[in-house]
Amino acid sequence: MSKNLVIVESPAKAKTIQKYLGKDFEVKSSFGHIRDLPKKGMGIDLATFTPDYEVSADKKKLVTELKAAVKKADMVWLASDEDREGEAIAWHLAQELKLNDDNTKRIVFHEITKNAILKAVENPRKIDQNLVNAQQARRILDRIVGFEMSPVLWKKVKTGLSAGRVQSVAVRLVVERELEIRGFQPKSAFKVEGVFLNNKNQEISAKLKKDFVKETEAEDFLKQSQNTEFKVLNVETKPGTRSASAPFTTSTLQQEASNRLGYGVTATMRVAQRLYEEGFITYMRTDSVNLSQEAINGAKSQIISEFGEQYSNPRNYTTKSASAQEAHEAIRPTDFSVKKIGDDQLNKLYQLIYKRTLASQMTNAKIEKTVIEIGNPKLSQHFEAQGEVIVFDGFLKVYGITKTEDDDEENNEKLLPKVAVGEILDYKKIEATEKFTKPSARYTEAGLVKKLEELGIGRPSTYAPTIQTIQNREYVDKREILPQEREILKMTLGKTELKKEILTDKFGGDKNKFVPTDIGEVVNDFLTQNFAEILDYGFTAKVEQDFDDIASGSEKWKEVLQGFYKDFHPKIQDVEENADRANGERILGVDPKSGKNVITRIGRFGPMVQIGEQDDEEKPIFASLMPSQNIATITLEDALELFKVPFDLNDFDGKTVTVGVGRFGPYVKWGEAFISIPRGEEPLSITQERAEEIINEKKIADAPIASYKGEPVTKGTGRFGPFIKYQSLFINVPKRYDFENLSQSDINDLIDAKLEKEANRYIQQWEKEKISIENGRWGPFVKFGKAMFKIPKTKNDEKFTAEELAEVSLDEVKKWITAQDKNAFKEKVKKASAKKAPAKKAPAKKTAAKKPAAKK
Repeated sequence: MSKNLVIVESPAKAKTIQKYLGKDFEVKSSFGHIRDLPKKGMGIDLATFTPDYEVSADKKKLVTELKAAVKKADMVWLASDEDREGEAIAWHLAQELKLNDDNTKRIVFHEITKNAILKAVENPRKIDQNLVNAQQARRILDRIVGFEMSPVLWKKVKTGLSAGRVQSVAVRLVVERELEIRGFQPKSAFKVEGVFLNNKNQEISAKLKKDFVKETEAEDFLKQSQNTEFKVLNVETKPGTRSASAPFTTSTLQQEASNRLGYGVTATMRVAQRLYEEGFITYMRTDSVNLSQEAINGAKSQIISEFGEQYSNPRNYTTKSASAQEAHEAIRPTDFSVKKIGDDQLNKLYQLIYKRTLASQMTNAKIEKTVIEIGNPKLSQHFEAQGEVIVFDGFLKVYGITKTEDDDEENNEKLLPKVAVGEILDYKKIEATEKFTKPSARYTEAGLVKKLEELGIGRPSTYAPTIQTIQNREYVDKREILPQEREILKMTLGKTELKKEILTDKFGGDKNKFVPTDIGEVVNDFLTQNFAEILDYGFTAKVEQDFDDIASGSEKWKEVLQGFYKDFHPKIQDVEENADRANGERILGVDPKSGKNVITRIGRFGPMVQIGEQDDEEKPIFASLMPSQNIATITLEDALELFKVPFDLNDFDGKTVTVGVGRFGPYVKWGEAFISIPRGEEPLSITQERAEEIINEKKIADAPIASYKGEPVTKGTGRFGPFIKYQSLFINVPKRYDFENLSQSDINDLIDAKLEKEANRYIQQWEKEKISIENGRWGPFVKFGKAMFKIPKTKNDEKFTAEELAEVSLDEVKKWITAQDKNAFKEKVKKASAKKAPAKKAPAKKTAAKKPAAKK
């Protein structure tokens, strides 16, 4: 048995480290935290702020194994990550395993390489209690906020909601940006651009220095230009440089991976974690741009050998963030001689990190900027053409510049032909196009991370979980926003005439950007009105600074918590007792048929509109909003249209046809089959002919693509991506398969794997009763319909074995279910409901629903 036991937090990390330490060391994984605050209850003594940590059920066996390994070891090395979370993991291990200070050492490293590991073993230290306390303070404060604020939301808004210190601020940012977009009043102006020809007939594209506000001004300028002799009034050429960006921090890696690779924040961190654990990059949670001297020397050597001395410019960068902490180096490759790695997904992110780090140590790019002024003294405004030439590519050799959404899309710098001052130019065409100002863009995942970082909210370890949480809670989503249309005027001056034409301009559309949901807006409004300080950006940043001060030892963690709670708890009590309920309710107007109020609000099943009120003699009728609609912006006209759905069409192929709107959007129901209506089509525009087209398209899509053991196999794309269907099994198709060209061999492999998995899934199954005993991730459980139930212990207070569960009777299993849900087997009586108007018979032909007028 090895005399040295090393404990890390991940099995992949353990495997890599084991290679470097050899047989004298045994490396085991704790699989993250072995203990935490309890899942049920707050788990904190609010008088002393002492947490009541517990080992979760799924970690008890692991803890027993680790305790046994500790007894056999002479020395225990705690080698979890070097940030606060890693320090806390090491501390929890020391506490729970009852490690002795004399034979326990803490080692840290920011890269998993042989040199770094051996150096860490040579330089052990004690657990840094300040870092542990900073992590405890964050964990406990966030638990208090969540546990005390969330019940207020259940009582005042809707059950099942949650609030969090950082997540609520992130939602506020998204909501405020959306409100800014809604309230934005676009202004139009005419931008004038011209294409000119020199004496060699080479084209020069130029823009007028000033825009015209009025159409008449732009038209007058074009008419004046028609008979004007254009000259080169000035040519200015000046040298310039472009500098490389600093190496990656966590947030800049997330932003660049989004811009260049299209990765989400969570996907980026998942891939980066693997790169780190497999020894390819340094630690990926950092807000430092510093590089070690060893890394600078490694980059220099690689640059000189590959590109030459003239491309090398070793330098170090200064971290702007005052809160930069713990991990004192940027994200970089551990070995610059490794230019590529085998796994395609890992390699894409590795290449980004490799090239960015290498570029940061290369010379600036040298450029030559040229500005040509074109015009005539008689004209009130002159044109300007801008271009540039790369004289020396420098860092651009490995890491080009990509435009982001914030860059001016029209600033398209290019190479210009040679011209001389005084040279006469002929115009080919001059255009004046009406353009509208745009509101600030909605946040992408990476854009929201950037904003949080700018505000000092959150830290490298919290960005990705925050982004994931606000989506999981359905406070924001990334639904597609369909563009609106407006007319714009374009005037073109040719050689003989001035031509005017009306064009259609699409605006306001968005994809893959954060949009607040209705419930997200209602919750944000309630929290900002009642907990203004908690959601204040400055306050949230100050709390982060308090955590930093605890980590540095300049603040005591329990005093910080006491200072927070003495103001927070009374506020909770006040809001719970005195605040009004919030559901985003708005009265849209009066229904012309019934004379009753039309109201929109958040209901039990989501955003809805209703005609009539609860205390009316006749019960109100309800309709769900469509996914593209919002309770804050829906109009009376649009709301009344919703009550025309669902409606019936004529039968098709012997089955009834209904058009409706459900939880996942508008649909055509054919018999018992629900078929989604394509995006962008309104349900009220669906005619008999169009419904039959949608049904036929679905029939074609559902036609068998192959067979398996004589049974048909179909394919489709659902909420969770592409799948194939065999009998009643839906089988996800991983990205490594070409979904459009699946071979019979592919299909056999996918179905074989699924059947093998399903065979191991059931211990017992009673299909008729919809009851089964199944193997789950955390052990066996009972499933009844869609509900899951725990399996009680045996009479000897022990867990059932798989063999014993295979012999349990159906009656016994029913008793287990009833003990946990006494109403499980009681027949549910369906209440007569007046909630929705019955489906109406559609007229023989329906016209398309009128589109709402575009906002100007």
